[in-house]
Amino acid sequence: MSSADPNCIFCKIVAGQIPAKKVFEDDQLLAFHDIAPWAPVHVLVIPKQHIATLADVGPEHDALLGRMLGLAPQLMKQLGVTGGFRTVINTGPDGGQEVYHLHMHVMGGPRPWAKG
Repeated sequence: MSSADPNCIFCKIVAGQIPAKKVFEDDQLLAFHDIAPWAPVHVLVIPKQHIATLADVGPEHDALLGRMLGLAPQLMKQLGVTGGFRTVINTGPDGGQEVYHLHMHVMGGPRPWAKG
C-alpha cells in the first residue's frame, strides 16, 4: 500500500484527522457524505490507499476498483435510494478532478443534473 500523502484532505479523513460523516468503512475503503452534495444522497467512496487519479491505477488495483463499484448499490440501498443512482469518477484537471485522491461520487435521488 502506498503511504498517505500528508497534504491530501482525503488521507487526513482516512487518518481521522478531519471528521467526516461516514457511511461505510473497512480495511480498504471509506465512504462518507459529500460536504457539497449535488443530489439528495451524495457519498464519496475512496480507497484508504493514496492513489492520486484513476489514470494512476494498474492491474494490481483491479480488485480494489471492483470493490468500489460493487459498494455503490449497497450504499444507495442502505441510504434509501430506490429510483436509481449515478457514479462519477473525475480524473485530472480536464476531467474536473478537484481532490487528487481517487474517489467515486455516488449520487441518488431526484436528478439535479437533468435538463429541465
